Amino acid sequence: MVTGLSHITFIVSDLDRMEALLVGILDARKIYDSGDQTFSVAKERFFMVGDVWIATMEGNSLPTRTYNHVAFKIDDKDHDKYYKRIEAQGLDILNGRSRVGGEGRSIYFYDHDNHLFELHTGTLETRLKRYAADNS
Repeated sequence: MVTGLSHITFIVSDLDRMEALLVGILDARKIYDSGDQTFSVAKERFFMVGDVWIATMEGNSLPTRTYNHVAFKIDDKDHDKYYKRIEAQGLDILNGRSRVGGEGRSIYFYDHDNHLFELHTGTLETRLKRYAADNS
């Protein structure tokens, strides 16, 4: 039986640059650094973002950008603070998709290896409630 999410792994060309993103934008805490050792398939670092384990491993960047993404929850009051953090790192911020009122706000941005991240202020519950309102 699946009991939850174990971890998310990102393959990145520069572990230090990804660490700067995770720590500087997402308030990650670094838990582990393999240094020059390779226990898995490459050098790796582990972080905690909230209660989510993020693994980063050294490797080639993704060849293209897609809408596949990982979304992290933020409070609406912190939206502008996070936007400024992303801008300060010079990352590509996308125009958010059009939304109906009540489903929350999002900031979409790409890292240097073509991974798409979203910082989102809504919840599944509020989104479903808003969608149901249009169907009634």
